[in-house]
Amino acid sequence: MPQISEKGRNLPSSPIRKLVPYAEEAKSKGIKVYHLNIGNPDLPTPPVAIEAIRNISMKTIDYGHSAGDEALRIKLTEYYKSVGITVNPKQILVTSGGSEALLFGMMSCLNNDEEAIVPEPFYANYYGFSMTAGIRIVPVTSGIENGFALPPIEEFEKLITPKTKAIIICNPNNPTGYLYSKKELELLRDMVKKHDLFLFSDEVYREFCYDGLKHFSAMNLEDIDENVVLIDSLSKRFSACGIRVGALISKNKEVIKTALKFGQQRLCPPVLGQVAGMAALDAPKEYYESTYNEYIKRRNYLVEAMNQIPGVTCPMPRGAFYAMAKLPIDDADTFAQWLLSDYSYEGQTVMLAPASGFYSTPGLGKKEVRIAYVLNIDDLKNAMKCLAEALKVYPGREK
Repeated sequence: MPQISEKGRNLPSSPIRKLVPYAEEAKSKGIKVYHLNIGNPDLPTPPVAIEAIRNISMKTIDYGHSAGDEALRIKLTEYYKSVGITVNPKQILVTSGGSEALLFGMMSCLNNDEEAIVPEPFYANYYGFSMTAGIRIVPVTSGIENGFALPPIEEFEKLITPKTKAIIICNPNNPTGYLYSKKELELLRDMVKKHDLFLFSDEVYREFCYDGLKHFSAMNLEDIDENVVLIDSLSKRFSACGIRVGALISKNKEVIKTALKFGQQRLCPPVLGQVAGMAALDAPKEYYESTYNEYIKRRNYLVEAMNQIPGVTCPMPRGAFYAMAKLPIDDADTFAQWLLSDYSYEGQTVMLAPASGFYSTPGLGKKEVRIAYVLNIDDLKNAMKCLAEALKVYPGREK
């Protein structure tokens, strides 16, 4: 029997999706499952985007441009200008979601076996992308004790070797919800400039910054225009994860030129997704405001409810729509599976994302989970009640 590739065998399963079979089994038994495991918002996609798809006039859905529809790229420059980022259409490559943008960026900027330093915990798929691209992720650890702030620059410096080629950040951060300050980004800028590294900045949650704090884009850092690769997506901004439209943006012409070669191999980003994405950019101001305010309500409720559960620690996230929590349990992977396979409260249970999948350092995140507050307040209330009751009876609860 032919053997599966070593790369395929070593590629980790998604920590967000690996529990899906257990959730499906629970649902087959009539149990209501509250999905707090994945950033798939229940808020409506802008109606203008739905209408654009519904009223599409093309007779044939042809291949599009490998760089993305020019009209969309022009429209994106207008959006970026509105948030203080100045780019032109030639500096934008439309991709099949932010995921493809990061993968193209990695393959364009790093050789096999070169390294990218990433603060952990980090979005789990970064690790999968790195394996696909043939590069190595080197973690620098942040901790729940200080809300997952950027680790000291000295810790980054210790990890730099001749193979180091890039730093990757997510701002606001998935999975922690941490929002990096301008000062923190300037410290990274100085290091990037000193060692002539690429800085990949994943900014897909840009719109969701709270408590009066403002997002500062890596594109606006001085003196490193050639080093910055911006990763973006329309998925979270418009509650439209399924349209699969993202962007890789850089003022480095060679990065865009090289990434386009990879784009040509997959021919073009989704044509219908681009139609919806272009229309979504016309969403009225009220759409942004109502979405933003809803996430603040959900965040405030969730964090307060979590911290009222005995033994739970849940820092207040300042951005995105995720919170990390430390639970009084033996093992988060075991607990998350137990919630689905062995537990229900009044016919309900909760699906969580074990944090171990967001760390690459073995043993870290063992008692932590990521919670996506993407459900309405009533569902969150039921989910928090389920979780609180589960922690009372879980066999592996800390004494």
